[in-house]
Amino acid sequence: MDLDPELAALGSLGGFFVLRTGVPPRAPLPTLAQAYASPRDDDPRDVWSDPLNFRVRKVAASLRAPEPRIAVSVAQQGLAARLWSVSLGAAALYGQLPDLDPGLLRWDPDGSAPDDLWLSEVRALPAAAIGEVVRDGHLAPLTAALRTRHRVSEGLLWGNAGSALAGAWRQLHRWAEANGRTDVADRARALAADLFTHPDLSATVDPRTLRRRSCCLYYRLPGGGLCGDCCFDRPPGRTPGGARGRR
Repeated sequence: MDLDPELAALGSLGGFFVLRTGVPPRAPLPTLAQAYASPRDDDPRDVWSDPLNFRVRKVAASLRAPEPRIAVSVAQQGLAARLWSVSLGAAALYGQLPDLDPGLLRWDPDGSAPDDLWLSEVRALPAAAIGEVVRDGHLAPLTAALRTRHRVSEGLLWGNAGSALAGAWRQLHRWAEANGRTDVADRARALAADLFTHPDLSATVDPRTLRRRSCCLYYRLPGGGLCGDCCFDRPPGRTPGGARGRR
């Protein structure tokens, strides 16, 4: 099944898998290449001055994050989830991958979740290129860019990336089972399993349970609990009777 110009089939997989194509209606939006680059300055009112910090501030305000690194973690995981979902969904459904070159992918840092992405041009790549496209082309420069701006653990960010990949895989498996598409399930499983052999991702989740081995810090938000794949059984520092449930 060849990629269609609007990648319309991705919409059936869920909101995180949608990839819009063409020119954004709220043009211009920064590309992810611009977001990963060193900022010109950091004007909180200007999305173009530093798109990454603009997004982190937006997330921090929305969640009332008491520490900047929590907002960094949540913002990064949201973008990682979109990138893995779009790429793994396309590779499993079409058997091909759209070229997600950061210079072709526009992003709205001021948008709501899930992150709004627009692909300027649909160019097909082999499904096997998914690691180079997402891990090397996006997640590595995203990690580096965030760490130049904020004091945040590299292991935490790669843990988020692994969790996001596992989440996309789970959702694809559920969709494939519900729609009788064993071919989609098989391709997604094979691609995800191969991605998890890379050193940056291999230690991020338990391969049997897909439970992550690091924490995204969500529990530190006001009213925050534990994620469904959290490494903790209860929020650190809380007694069993006072622990909040998983989100």
